[in-house]
Amino acid sequence: MLTPRPLRSALAALLFTSACATAPAPVPTSTPAPPAPEASAPAAATPAPTAPLSTKGVTLPEATAVTLKNGVRLLLVEKHELPLVSFSAWLKGGAVTDPAGKEGLAALTAELLQKGAGSRNAQQFAEAVDGVGGELEVVPAREALVLNGSFQSRDTALMVELLSDMLVRPRFDAKELEKARALRVSEIASAKDGDPRALIGVYFNAFHFPSHPYGGSAVGSEASLPGISRGDVLGWAKANLGGDRLILSVVGDFDAKQLAAKLESALGGWAPAGQKLAAVPATAPTKGRHVLLVDKPDATQTYFAIGNTGIRRTDPDRVVAELGNTVLGGRFTSLLNTELRVKTGLTYGAHSSLAPALQPGTFVFTSYTQTDSTGRAIDLALDVFTRYRQEGMDDAMLASAQSYVLGQFPPRLETGDQLAMKLSELAFYGLDAQDVNGFAGAVSAASRDGVRTVLQRVLPAPEDLTFVLIGKAEALRDVARKYGPVTEMKISDKRFAPSTAPGR
Repeated sequence: MLTPRPLRSALAALLFTSACATAPAPVPTSTPAPPAPEASAPAAATPAPTAPLSTKGVTLPEATAVTLKNGVRLLLVEKHELPLVSFSAWLKGGAVTDPAGKEGLAALTAELLQKGAGSRNAQQFAEAVDGVGGELEVVPAREALVLNGSFQSRDTALMVELLSDMLVRPRFDAKELEKARALRVSEIASAKDGDPRALIGVYFNAFHFPSHPYGGSAVGSEASLPGISRGDVLGWAKANLGGDRLILSVVGDFDAKQLAAKLESALGGWAPAGQKLAAVPATAPTKGRHVLLVDKPDATQTYFAIGNTGIRRTDPDRVVAELGNTVLGGRFTSLLNTELRVKTGLTYGAHSSLAPALQPGTFVFTSYTQTDSTGRAIDLALDVFTRYRQEGMDDAMLASAQSYVLGQFPPRLETGDQLAMKLSELAFYGLDAQDVNGFAGAVSAASRDGVRTVLQRVLPAPEDLTFVLIGKAEALRDVARKYGPVTEMKISDKRFAPSTAPGR
């Protein structure tokens, strides 16, 4: 699932949307991460008491739905409080459509959409957006390309023109491709050299889903990116860009009937994609334990991710699963962060999350620690996870989590761009407004026993876990062997997947 603005850098967005279930990845940098605190000096932080929060739910505004003859789906919501218009355009198909050996093709194609389109070259296109104070971003996700934008309502005609140019008349300039490709390779290399937290989710997916589209890297790799040509981009665009793939939600200060007419004029003649979109193959939890050790010889810390396959976006227990994850590792006062950071000082942070998708994505918990405390940190994380999966939460934890989740939800759907993204997301996954309107009720109705039952279904058994460790292999091999059969690769390898995938 995507996060709303502020706009993100291309690689940071790619890492977030293509990685395993982690918090938004830090922008790659060559500056090393701060060392994890010494175990002998535990942090003195004490979680602040939770203030009473409103349990009032959110009601999604009703949209005017229009389907054009070419298959474009429009969802329009008038919102006149501010003179702004925001859109979120979702094109079905993303990194899952990358051909083998061409990982990153969809992402590069998406990035080029705003690097020259229609009558404007890259600079002119950027000036057209910036000149009116507009915002525009392209986020290549795992299963979709997402274009988000926000303009003043007086510039709605320009917004429609720019959007239709990007979608229907992109230039795919060869020089812009060369620059984007070189920058992406450089950023990946920088992340490997500096703070690999930005990449551990990519390694996890590649190892956990070795023969599935979810295992491909949306960012591409140092092996795949140099081989992507303009011909590849043109071929991918012809096969995957078309009116029948588009879901476009617009929220803001406009007349729905008039805007629908403008959008039909601009997009109604867009031909369908040249290739039928294949269904994403099913995923399933893996059995047994499997360990990937990525050797970073200069590392003074170990970065680890542990998990398995989780749930799909449409899972009927998705709200309860997220509520349960909040207690485990979804907030600062979670069980994982309390044990690994607050009580023991083994790390600056530990968290867990779910990455639901069209098919079940990943569930992982992640952290990092000094090399010599790797075994202790992983053992403690596993102990917290195992006990929680078996015993569940007490009444105080449940009440606190419900209050927290209910308080965090409304601010995510306050602005026009947030609403536009949510409308397109729901349409993409085939969900209706009840996903939002019924959220507060589902959270409030959750019980301890109900959450525990869901967690025992959703969370993997302790004996069925995938481990990824990035660190100094020479110091970690014996530790890694404690957790299962080890597959080893080097961080200098140009691919994110080991050359030989373990048997599943």
